Amino acid sequence: MTTLHRDAEDLLRTLAPQVLGVLVRRHGQFYACEDAVQEALLAAAVQWPEQGVPEHPRSWLVTVATRRLTDEWRSERARRDREVAVAVREPAYAAVAPPADEEPPAEDDTLKLLFLCCHPALTVSAQVALTLRAVGGLSTAQIARAYLVPEATMSQRIRRAKQRVEAAGARFVLPSPADRDERLGAVLHVLYLVFNEGYTASSGPDLHRAELIGEAIRLARELHRLLPDDGEVSGLLALMLLTDAHRAARTGPTGELVPLAEQDRSRWDRAAIEEGIALVTDALTWSPPGPYQLQAAIAAVHAEAPSAAETDWRQIVALYRLLARIAPNPMVTLNQAAAVAMVDGPRAGLAMLAPLDSDERTAAHHRLAAVRAHLLELAGEREAARAAYLAAARGTTSLPERRYLEVRAGRLATDR
Repeated sequence: MTTLHRDAEDLLRTLAPQVLGVLVRRHGQFYACEDAVQEALLAAAVQWPEQGVPEHPRSWLVTVATRRLTDEWRSERARRDREVAVAVREPAYAAVAPPADEEPPAEDDTLKLLFLCCHPALTVSAQVALTLRAVGGLSTAQIARAYLVPEATMSQRIRRAKQRVEAAGARFVLPSPADRDERLGAVLHVLYLVFNEGYTASSGPDLHRAELIGEAIRLARELHRLLPDDGEVSGLLALMLLTDAHRAARTGPTGELVPLAEQDRSRWDRAAIEEGIALVTDALTWSPPGPYQLQAAIAAVHAEAPSAAETDWRQIVALYRLLARIAPNPMVTLNQAAAVAMVDGPRAGLAMLAPLDSDERTAAHHRLAAVRAHLLELAGEREAARAAYLAAARGTTSLPERRYLEVRAGRLATDR
């Protein structure tokens, strides 16, 4: 889709889950329908720049995808049944849109697809890949580039995910109320992971991957539109908006990482901040606080501070304590320790880090070494801080993070 104008590319991504929903609802066979939709998107990427976007773009995609699907059935099953033969004789794409009674509101399909792609039979990495492909409308090549793996590797991962979904007997329906909360948690977690990978790329030369950030926020908006009365959905969208609001100030002229305390806050996206604060403030008035709401509330406190020195760290510490009670996690402890250091001093923060050394989830993680380095620097232990910065630099595969950590270590060496 790289040859398309940005507006047309955005349109295709928006229509992709709608078209897939129509096909799966009509024909079942998620695996085959998803492949057919991808072929239709490719056809649009080739034809629309030359011929223009059709009057009914979704109808065009539905028709082309249906023809791809029926062609595949014909080649494999030799006119398996009369319905396929009728489908092949459908009118040209520009003539008529599919009847309204055959296309329920697209938002229902998007929600069903999100839940289907986050089926519990899949691993988290497979859920992420399938969500980006089927719901986000990204091509396999785009997803592979975002995660810095060969296209063939990502293609196999997506293929296996679709096979597992079908083998598990998953149906294109919303989960029952009894299953919904558990499945919704998986959906939110996948979108959270996609956003985080975009905001701080785990490897490669760039700090951000704007394509993943944009898809995560777009899908979170869609989920919020579909489930406006879920506090955690509101919280996740608010967290993404408040976090992404820093993006323009988070890198310097050469792409170097700029930490929060040193960012030019005039470059923060005030519209995104206002929207995020309004979302989380409203959600917390009627919904029991959940992990995403609390993380959004913490981000809101940072966003409201005119400067790093004026940040209400006591409020942030209180929010982290509540977050640690309802969703204990070593990364929560890591962030909490950094906040505690700002209130009670670096020694108090370092004491909180000590138990993480024996936690296999964080013991070798570069973020633990990076936070420890920062707190040691605040405590005046320059040599120990320098060693921790270098250890963190060796542990990260993100080039901007590595350069930043090496620069911090270098300053401590030259300032002695």
